[in-house]
Amino acid sequence: MEQSLPGREERKLSAETEGARRATGVSAGAGVEPHDPEVPAKARRRQFSPEYRLRILKEADACKDPGQLGALLRREGLYSSNLVTWRRQRDARALVGMKEQKRGPKPRREDPRLKQKDREIARLQRRLKQAETVIEVQKKVAEILGIPLNSPAIDDND
Repeated sequence: MEQSLPGREERKLSAETEGARRATGVSAGAGVEPHDPEVPAKARRRQFSPEYRLRILKEADACKDPGQLGALLRREGLYSSNLVTWRRQRDARALVGMKEQKRGPKPRREDPRLKQKDREIARLQRRLKQAETVIEVQKKVAEILGIPLNSPAIDDND
């Protein structure tokens, strides 16, 4: 004789209505195949689209009854810290498009004056190379013609 406990049925019903997940990770009542148990070679972070974040924030803000927010978080597989972060970003208007912030060191902004100086240095180096070529040709011509060159004293401070 099978005896049914009213508490057990009540818990089962409340778990289904709150969107709780089973130990397998599948939502209660969902006819979905279990996921592949094989662990991938490299773990990947989940990425949430801006539309998804806004939708979840709207749903979370609409939760008034006790336990509704927890059920939402369990159903979606989120942590409360996700909501806190997303709300801060939304309130700070940092997420106008709710774009992801890239991790790692930020690229440095280059000063436009620096680019101008680089162009000037490259131009002067080309002119110096051209001048050195002209001087080399003059030396060879003077040597061929037998004209002695009076080379100026080279100052090491230049």
